[in-house]
Amino acid sequence: MKQVNSNGQHLKENAILVGVVLPSQNHDLPLEYNLEELERLAETAGARVLQKYSQQLKNITPATLIGRGKVEEIQAGVRELHPDLVIVDEDLTPAQQRNLETAFKIRVIDRSQLILDIFARRARSNEGKLQVELAQLEYLLPRLTRQWTHLSRLGGGIGTRGPGETQLEVDRRRIRERIGHLKKRLKTVERTRTLQRKERDEVPFASVALVGYTNAGKSTLMNTLTRAGVFVEDKLFATLDPTTRALRLPNGDKVMLVDTVGFINKIPHSLIEAFKSTLEEVSSADLLLHLVDMTNPLFEEQVQVIEEVLDEIGAGEIPVVLAPNKIDAVATVPVQKLKNRGVAGVCPISALNRTGIAELLETIGAILEQGKERFHACFSASQGGLISLLRERGRIIEERYDGDEVRVTAILTPKFAGQMRKLLRNDPGCGHAPARN
Repeated sequence: MKQVNSNGQHLKENAILVGVVLPSQNHDLPLEYNLEELERLAETAGARVLQKYSQQLKNITPATLIGRGKVEEIQAGVRELHPDLVIVDEDLTPAQQRNLETAFKIRVIDRSQLILDIFARRARSNEGKLQVELAQLEYLLPRLTRQWTHLSRLGGGIGTRGPGETQLEVDRRRIRERIGHLKKRLKTVERTRTLQRKERDEVPFASVALVGYTNAGKSTLMNTLTRAGVFVEDKLFATLDPTTRALRLPNGDKVMLVDTVGFINKIPHSLIEAFKSTLEEVSSADLLLHLVDMTNPLFEEQVQVIEEVLDEIGAGEIPVVLAPNKIDAVATVPVQKLKNRGVAGVCPISALNRTGIAELLETIGAILEQGKERFHACFSASQGGLISLLRERGRIIEERYDGDEVRVTAILTPKFAGQMRKLLRNDPGCGHAPARN
């Protein structure tokens, strides 16, 4: 969204924001909050907000979304403030966008286009860039209507026949071809990610996914727990690409901690589709660590938004630990109220100064402990490698030497316990594993 001057410096664009409450949104986040969030999104994209308008709609105007009186009010604001663009906090149809641009005589974009612009700036990995470009092109395709009428065919008759296709048709065909190409490349990337996930599944460490509203502090917590060096900035969507790091819990268990993209209210469906393979990191996790920004007065509404998105991506049944974050900046934390949401645990923390981190790790360990089994095995003296494997992937609670044999009791996931029994059955040099308790 940034413009560049003759010296190559980025210039901020001036914007007017328009927020609306649709008839079907009576129970959603308040309009004032949505406008504040839209302002933060605009600033993240490099815009300077000059004015904000809002309207509670009883009926949607098909041609312009907002009513005629509000259109005229914004027209007056455009004439007075001379902004570069108008940003509407709802998805616009191609016709609505075109009609508003005609009325305001400047560029008009909607919330989805703004978020896509931010994602395009933030994407760092090859996969992230492909996902964003695919979402942008799928958003753009239906909006090419009548943008190239000056290059259309002239009509019938000698000397008046135009080219075989209008420029509009050529552009549509090229975009469709590009979309097809991107989908093929993303399928290759998804296959690679699926293989990597299967390899991780074969190494039976539990996975814990960090989720939460954008800017809740997920990357800060990731760095606090694992020194991952994840980029942190006080802006929306500072992190797009997932990061996975190993984490040792106080009970000795090792887990894989995954930092994921932050969610937001009214996230564009095209982004959810494009980032499906990335979001699978969340839906395949054993436990979700849901960070909540306690400094936001509407944190409960944000929690509700995250729960709805998790349901949409198929992660609604995974156990959740709520971690109210930034507790050093608030007076109280309604722990019992948060527990009433049916979560597995609530652990107030400050990711920045490490308050509550020890309790959080203890809670994660206790929850993941549920469902594990006590595994007994007897190894020959030559099977030190298998004992090392047990120590690495499980937790040995007793190790007793009896002549040439080593008797071991360990706490393992059912999956790894099954793998160990298979190894003991198939290797003639191994000892034996008693029946499962």
